[in-house]
Formats: sequence, C-alpha cells, structure tokens
Amino acid sequence: MPKRVATIPLALPPRPTGAPLTRWLFEALRSEILEGRLRPGSRLPASRDLAAQYGLSRGTVVEAFERLRSEGYVVGAVGSGTRVNAVLPEDLLRAKPAFRGRPAAAPLPARALSSFAREVTLFRGYEPRTLRAFRANQPALDLFPITLWAKVAAHRLRRATPALLLGTDPLGYAPLREAVADYLRVSRGVRCDAGQVAIVSGVQEALDLVARLALRPGDRVGIEEPGYTGATRVFEAHGATVVPVPVDAEGITLDARRWRGARLAYVTPAHQFPLGVAMSLPRRLALLAWARAAGALIFEDDYDAEYRYAGRPAPALQGLDRHGVVCFAGTFSKVLFPSLRLGYLVVPPDLVDRVAAAKSVVSRHAPLLEQAVLCDFIGDGHFGRHLRRMREVYAARLATLLEEGRARLSGLVDVAAIEAGLQTVGWLAPGIAGPHAERLAARRGVEVVSLTRYARAPLPREGLQLGFAAVDEAEIRRGVSELAVALAR
Repeated sequence: MPKRVATIPLALPPRPTGAPLTRWLFEALRSEILEGRLRPGSRLPASRDLAAQYGLSRGTVVEAFERLRSEGYVVGAVGSGTRVNAVLPEDLLRAKPAFRGRPAAAPLPARALSSFAREVTLFRGYEPRTLRAFRANQPALDLFPITLWAKVAAHRLRRATPALLLGTDPLGYAPLREAVADYLRVSRGVRCDAGQVAIVSGVQEALDLVARLALRPGDRVGIEEPGYTGATRVFEAHGATVVPVPVDAEGITLDARRWRGARLAYVTPAHQFPLGVAMSLPRRLALLAWARAAGALIFEDDYDAEYRYAGRPAPALQGLDRHGVVCFAGTFSKVLFPSLRLGYLVVPPDLVDRVAAAKSVVSRHAPLLEQAVLCDFIGDGHFGRHLRRMREVYAARLATLLEEGRARLSGLVDVAAIEAGLQTVGWLAPGIAGPHAERLAARRGVEVVSLTRYARAPLPREGLQLGFAAVDEAEIRRGVSELAVALAR
C-alpha cells in the first residue's frame, strides 16, 4: 500500500461570499503562516486531504499551493510534502536594528557642504488649506474636468507600449514637444520648432537649468522688483548676485547702472508678477538690444499669460528676438492643475544640446506617461476648450472683484483693472502698511499677500496681491466685505 502521512486538519476561516476559491485558500493559508499557527518547517496537509476537508477540487488546492510556493511562503520536495519556508518573504523586507537601546550621545563633526547647499533655502509650494478669498496663483480646481482627464488617461494607458514604459529623450516626449511648439507659435507668437522645446517639471526646473548653464558664482542677475521670489532663490543658490531692478507702468526699467555687468535678466513681460502690468513694446525692444550688446540672456517667464480678458494677446518677447538671447518658459500647472508638474522651456538653437545634456544628468526626463496623457488632452481639443471656458469664468470673477471693490473698498483699496492673469493688485490708501493689512485680513478669514513679500527694498506704494480665479463670485463678495471691515478698523 502507498505510504500515507497523517496531518492535523486546519481550521481555516470561512470563505467570504463571492470570493474566488483559490484566492480565499491562498490568503487563509498565508494568514496561518504569518500569524504563527503554521510555524517554519511545519508540514501542510496533503492536497487531497485539504480538498476533501473543505469540499474543494484538488486542482484548486494545488493552484493555491503553487502561489504560496512562488511567493516564497512554502517549499516542496518530492517525498517530503509541502512545508512552511524557514525564511518568509516578510522577513527579507525588515531590516534588523544594528543595536538595541539608545546610542550614547556624541557631538557630530562639522559637515562639509557645497556652496549650493549653503545658499539654497526651502521654497514652499502649494499647501492644502481651506480655500478662501483671495487665494493667489491658483486656478479653479473645482472646475477642472477631472472625469474627462481620467478618460483620456485610461485610454492612453490601455494603448501603452513597451517604448512608453521604457523612457524618452531627455528633452521630453516628441509628440508633446510638437504640440507645445504648435500651440506657442499660434497663441503666444513664439518663434520655435519642436527641437527647441524641452519638457520640464515646471518653471522652477527651467530656472535651475538656465542658471546652471549661464551663471557662474558672482555673476550678476537683474530681476524685477517687486518680483517672483522663486527665481531669486534659484539664482542665489547658484552663487549669483541678484540685482533688484524697479518696475514701472511699462515693465522692468533699464537703468544702465543697475544692468552693468549682468549676465542674465529675469522678466515676466506679459503679466508682471506681482503687479500685473504688461511690458510695453519700446521697453521690450530696448531690453532685447541690451541683451544682444551685453552678450547676456533673458529668461522670459510666461507663467499665466493664457488668460487674457481685454485687447489682443501680447506676443511673447521671444517672438521679437532675432539674435537668440531669450529663453522662454511656461507651465501647465497654472492652466490645468498644480500637481501635474509639467511645463516647457524654449531655448535658442545653440543651447539645445547643452539643455539636453543637463537634463540627462539632473532628472533624465519628465514623467513620460503624464506627458503622453497631456499630449492626448491637447491633441483631442480638450485643452483649448478648457482654456476658453476658464477665460469666461475668470473674466466674470475679475469683473465681480472690480465692481465690489469700487463699491465697498473706496478710500481703502484701489483694485487694479488688469488685462490678463489669475490675480491683480489692490493698492492701499496712504497710511495703511501692507504687512499690517495682511494680518488684519487674516483675522477676518481673508487671504491676501502684501507686496512687500516680493521686494527687498521699501516700495513707493504699498499694496496687496488679490487672487480671483480660485474662488467663485459669492466668496469674492464675502472677501471684499470682510476686507473692508478689517481695513476700516
């Protein structure tokens, strides 16, 4: 007679209604092993015995045993049956402590750091907090067509190829670069082809790439005052000397003394951050002439120029460039949603290979699947439709802010009637300090930003940055009312 080895029957938990038999048996046996009821080295019941005990087919039991074996929970040998593995998969994922108890305290030696590490400071981005008037620099996320985006993404993933899973050129997904170049030529008047477009994680990465390629420690950089502090932090982290240059009604000024020896200029010509003025054509031409004569570069940050509410779109400064002195950058974070982390950098032809080399060693390339989804979103026409819809929404919200401001903030705040962007400026009446107004507004549940946060020197006139895109008309009215009460007191 064949030799049989008796085993103790297992008391497995009941199978949940509708659970597949093989999955239930695998998970039940795995739990017995992990919880110690089946110890390392102990023998599992024979497949026939277990099948008879629970009314299963032997094939179901064998399939569950095979999965346990493939994942490392059991081992089997001819003549010895199936036994629990001496070393479980979970044991291989847990690192044993190098010592028990607390180590003796000892002073650490001074750590040697690079100049970049000594200069760089934390630049906080978007933080989850209650949305209220007048949140700046944020689109209306509640109106983004997330269901449509999910459908486009699902369709792309169903058609994903091994090449899409492998990676791409450092400059980015070629079809997206083509789509971006086409869009910029038509909507922003940018002179470029797809070969000059690098897909980046946003304007911050674009700033870092240009700073790496164009600046040496001690080089001077002209930057708008008041201006975007994120740019200042990048340039200073690379050891550059940042020179604040005042902004007037025509944009950044061209005082020769301030610009002497500068290697780079950072500007926001379409919608100056944070004042909202547009750089005049004579000022643009003069800035380009300076860059050509000085052998310098201009970084044009086109951060939210897609949203224009009056007049014809102002063409990009880069579109006027005939000598390859402008690097043009923009982002989809302000247009679609902040966590997308995709933007673009258009560089002069002679810098393309340098940018590609820098990307290849710093970040390799931007996430490829997200690039492909965005490319489909643009190519299918959804991007253009979303822009047109949001222009109407934001124009209505800006009109509400201007109307309510005139009615309720007269003598306290003069809200500027801008032509583009997601936020404007409220100029404060004489005697009201920006930081103090910011604190008073916060006590009334209103979020404003003093312009002094964006300047190094005292400003000729104090004001507040007022965002209108992220909240609806009812919240804008509430914000104006509460701000009026706060400042009147």
